[in-house]
Amino acid sequence: MAQIVGVRFNRAGRVYYFHASGLGLDANDDVVVQTAQGLELGKVIIAPGQVVTSNLNEPLKPVLRKADEGDFARMRSLAKKGKEAKAKCQELINQFGLPMKLLVANWNLDSSCLSFLFSAEERVDFRALVKELTKTFRTRVELRQVGARDEAKIVGGYGRCGRSLCCATYLTTFESVSMKMAKQQDLPLNPAKISGVCGRLLCCLGYECAQYKEMKAKLPTVGSTVVTSEGEARVIGGNPLKETVVAKLESDAILEVRLSDLVKKGNAKVEPRIKRRRRK
Repeated sequence: MAQIVGVRFNRAGRVYYFHASGLGLDANDDVVVQTAQGLELGKVIIAPGQVVTSNLNEPLKPVLRKADEGDFARMRSLAKKGKEAKAKCQELINQFGLPMKLLVANWNLDSSCLSFLFSAEERVDFRALVKELTKTFRTRVELRQVGARDEAKIVGGYGRCGRSLCCATYLTTFESVSMKMAKQQDLPLNPAKISGVCGRLLCCLGYECAQYKEMKAKLPTVGSTVVTSEGEARVIGGNPLKETVVAKLESDAILEVRLSDLVKKGNAKVEPRIKRRRRK
């Protein structure tokens, strides 16, 4: 048996697992952990639990200790050094004429690694830049290119809803988003109207897609004939949220009727559409 905790290094970052035997940790404790980049300061998000070691996919690195005031003071100092490192890196980027947008520079807790994150339209050959940065800061330097969504997560901002970006506040992973989701919710299929600040389709398109699909399955198909209190009518639309159907009478009059008030021919209530799998 092994005692495991889940640790996060950024507000909406991915959770990583570490050994924490004998430290008596609780959720929200700040800890110093050993990572592949050296020592890092993180926060316990998932409290200790018992996990069978044989179920672990890979060997876990350890939590070294609870963080103290000295660790926080060092991180504040390193944050200032990170701003200086970013300014120097930007100066070198301009000097080499590299087509990249520098986003952030981070030192780890023991100053053994300096990481730079950047975005770019295409792959960038930054070997000369790394060589110069290593010579300047005399430590291991890592440059990592991130995508448009990761850039928005790092920089932050506000969405068209007026709230802070989901990716910068609580989304830890990016799910696949497609135009089919917008179509399912009867949204305009203009990418400019359904894209976020990152230029990609809004992550929130996926939040209610399954619910819309379930609600729309209850409505009769467009073009089908239903019986209303005013007589037979042809379905031309519907509102899944209100559970109403828009139908056109033979007189060309258009009316909106509650789904519960509709009947099919033969006085049978309209039943939800159920897709059946074909037998192979």
